[in-house]
Amino acid sequence: MATIDKKGMIHGTAGSVIYREYRGKNIIQGKTKEFKQTEKTIRSATEFGLSSSSAAVIRNAFEPAYFFKDGTAAYRSTQLVYRSILNNVSGDKGKRDLHDGDLSYLQGLDFNANSKLAEVLQMSHSVSKNLEGLVHITLGSLDTKTGIKRPKGLSGAYMKHRIRLMLVAFNFREEYYENLGFQDVDLEGYQTTEEQIITFNEKIPEDCLALVSMSLMLYSTISQTDESILLNSKDFSPCAIIGTFQSLNPSNYPLKEVDMQPSNYPGREEKIIEMFYKGNLLMLGMDNKVSKRAIATSKKVKEKVFVTDLIKKGRVSFKKS
Repeated sequence: MATIDKKGMIHGTAGSVIYREYRGKNIIQGKTKEFKQTEKTIRSATEFGLSSSSAAVIRNAFEPAYFFKDGTAAYRSTQLVYRSILNNVSGDKGKRDLHDGDLSYLQGLDFNANSKLAEVLQMSHSVSKNLEGLVHITLGSLDTKTGIKRPKGLSGAYMKHRIRLMLVAFNFREEYYENLGFQDVDLEGYQTTEEQIITFNEKIPEDCLALVSMSLMLYSTISQTDESILLNSKDFSPCAIIGTFQSLNPSNYPLKEVDMQPSNYPGREEKIIEMFYKGNLLMLGMDNKVSKRAIATSKKVKEKVFVTDLIKKGRVSFKKS
């Protein structure tokens, strides 16, 4: 029931409307309504939550490459992972993950939109696997004087430029990722480099998908102590995904909560990192939600049929009072 106070302000509920006071003004709100989820909305919510969790894992894994991400990196990465899963190779909605996705949507993902890699570093590159299954990256020629767009006020003549290439393998179904290494190309001051090929020495495990990043770091050198100071910041920290490889033989979906232990991967323990990943639990929980909804729907249908049957048989009557 709504009431009016001495100041003429309305408080309380009137029908489906709630009145309250805020800083001398009357605020009118509608009552919150219970939202009944359909199976379709349950599956969509599961898939978006899984995408958000997957994107967070990817950002965490590449922190040694990008250093400073911008404020919208979480949103962008989640959207691209979501699109990758929606354009899936296999799997039903709500029962699929990034191992089913089209990883080409992650190609070119910038971790810092304030300094996009393609705009800052004018150097061609391509990523592929050789006959031995090793990842190699072909870097085109570069003139550091004209091919790098540095922040205003910074001269590249006495600066060290570092191009970092990083390869990470992900197994979301077993909830771990593995750093397969990084390689740096260091360039001093103004110089021109020829085309070169960088090869990683470790193969991607067949049950893992893999992503390759490229980043650019700028360093100022203190001549007296031969120290290098990183100049990257939130305004300048270019890093992007430049290569993707889908898992050749992905692990099976887990049937229960995953208990990941690095010791389960002998010889790789030091490189195995446990994910903070909720995707598998979301998919396992979705089955329960869908089942409960199906049972509730079935119960309502049976009750409706039962009442209708009673009315038809004349066992229920409605009398005027």
